[in-house]
Amino acid sequence: MNKDESKAVSEILHELSNTSHVQVRSSTELAVHVSEAAEDEDEKRIGKGQGPLRRRTDYRAIRNAPRSLTLTPWQVIHAIGLGAASARQGAGRGLAEHWGSLRYNQALEANQGDYLRLSSEGRDLLRFYKATQSGEIGTGFASLLAEKLVRATYPDHSVSVIPADVALKAGWALRSTSGTGARPEPLQRRPHFFVEAWQPGQPSKVILVSSKGTHSSVQQVHKQLSTASAHVESVHIGPYGTVPYLLIGTEIPKKESLALHVLEGPGATVLRPSGDAEEADPDLTLDQRNRVADVVRYAERERTTIPGFQVLPESFAWFSVVLARTEAATLTAFTGGGKPTTQYLTKEQGQRHFQHDVHANTDRMRDAEHRIHDIDFLGTDHIYRLNGTRVEAFSGLKKSLYTHLHHGRVNEYRREVHALRGQWPDRSASEQWSAVSIRADGTVIAIRLREE
Repeated sequence: MNKDESKAVSEILHELSNTSHVQVRSSTELAVHVSEAAEDEDEKRIGKGQGPLRRRTDYRAIRNAPRSLTLTPWQVIHAIGLGAASARQGAGRGLAEHWGSLRYNQALEANQGDYLRLSSEGRDLLRFYKATQSGEIGTGFASLLAEKLVRATYPDHSVSVIPADVALKAGWALRSTSGTGARPEPLQRRPHFFVEAWQPGQPSKVILVSSKGTHSSVQQVHKQLSTASAHVESVHIGPYGTVPYLLIGTEIPKKESLALHVLEGPGATVLRPSGDAEEADPDLTLDQRNRVADVVRYAERERTTIPGFQVLPESFAWFSVVLARTEAATLTAFTGGGKPTTQYLTKEQGQRHFQHDVHANTDRMRDAEHRIHDIDFLGTDHIYRLNGTRVEAFSGLKKSLYTHLHHGRVNEYRREVHALRGQWPDRSASEQWSAVSIRADGTVIAIRLREE
């Protein structure tokens, strides 16, 4: 190993643990600009013979929004990895593709206590890849900001960020099965996350999140958020247009610091089963449903049916199970995927991707145990080269929590992880690891140099 190369990589890994800030912007002026962008887009659509988009238009600035988000680049990579683990993005096998998040090891520049920005490596991209980078980085920041905002609203709850597409596939076909043409636009535009605020044995609160990211100007952020308002309009939990939501746009300038632009749709949606409906039990196997993608809307005392996804009160218990088991699949996928994940997914959610333990560049799955900050974690090691130097990354879950999920005990997992709220260490490095991120869901991701 070349000593200079090793030192350079060591510095890169150290910078991943630097605490920096990201600006958060939410204002009435932002809401006005987004509405203007929506009007401009609809005028262009009408000029092309298309109708205006269905959108949620009740968005507003967030009262008492934080001025900044304080985090490390490694926490962002952790969030990107969890999102990819559950969404099966990329060309790899199964949900363990979250390792693709490691491509961002050199993309973000974090000077201790300063504002986060793109590094020279992050700026030096081919044009076609910028859209992918802005989307994935934007998703990571959006999930972290959404989690922070929902925790502030429900401080005595645990908060889970769940990929919307994976959850929706338990009840609806998201693509045309006939191959005879595109589905209606509202079925093509969907929110990115469900954020669930929950307590063991209590009905959950649910918020929709649509996230965007751009390397362009703030005007492009306004356009993207106007489109995001159409994404959240496609899903309704309870009566039409009542589920709260967040619209989050990540501005990634080439030279200036990053900024998060956010608006909210007010309200509260509680998954309280109606009447004599059975209580939710996430330990029970989830049956695939084949629901009609229709939404009931009342306008001027008339009942109409429009394309979209709707969960009515009689299905709240079922949807609670969907959210809890989809989260369980995300967590077991993050530890290495494989058979422990199949039990939590239906066929349409991608169960077959986990029938076999296959993942490129990883010889053995879920066989690595590391003690980090006096907590035992179980997961998977990943060895690769960064600028020619061998690097080891580890993703896992607190061992006792993983044991619960391995054996299908979602209720036990939730009881234990909820009891651990506020007790997780927030140190971003350790003696053995250059960068460490531990989340409130019990997952960890850590990285260090690997001796030849």
